[in-house]
Amino acid sequence: MKKEDFKKWWNKFYFTVWKDDSFKGWIISIIFLFILIKFIFFPTLSLVTGTTLPLAIVESCSMYHSGNLLSNNANWWENHKTKYSNFDLTQEAFKNFIFQNGFNKGDMLFIIGANTNKLKVGDVVIFNAGRAHPIIHRIIAINETEDKKTFSTIGDNNNGQLSIEKNIQENQIVGKAVFKVAPYLGWIKLIFFEGLKAPQEKGFCKEN
Repeated sequence: MKKEDFKKWWNKFYFTVWKDDSFKGWIISIIFLFILIKFIFFPTLSLVTGTTLPLAIVESCSMYHSGNLLSNNANWWENHKTKYSNFDLTQEAFKNFIFQNGFNKGDMLFIIGANTNKLKVGDVVIFNAGRAHPIIHRIIAINETEDKKTFSTIGDNNNGQLSIEKNIQENQIVGKAVFKVAPYLGWIKLIFFEGLKAPQEKGFCKEN
């Protein structure tokens, strides 16, 4: 293709994608953005972060704290301290943990690849557990032998551990959550699947 022909094609393409207000232009723009995000943005982000799931939408209330970002840590701890007593976790230790105020259903989290040798109690990890979607919970214990390391997690808002999170293998770890990208943004996706959930899993969160 000659330089002049390419320039004409590019100008036409640019106009169609970004400036054409017709129905055809709108459809082409949607398709272009889908391709850009799925086949360029996410693969690049995965390469940079070292995980196949660099952005994760919180789909449950298992890490919710009453008040969300404005949660009162003292009140929350008083309601939940019993479940942590078996793991020798104190309120002072919890204050130094990441996401000490938890996070909410619909929040979008930024995930990086996790070096299992550097993971520590208090970190929030995302792991595969044989379910439709990975689980995002907090590490409360690490068991190490000569040849392997296993992890134990719990949801901040759960009354106890799930059986599938008491002995998490290193190869189950997908990544580590490092910060919240945007609160509630994930509801744009979740709203389409709320009707398929069990009654107790629908709607907004409340503290257990």
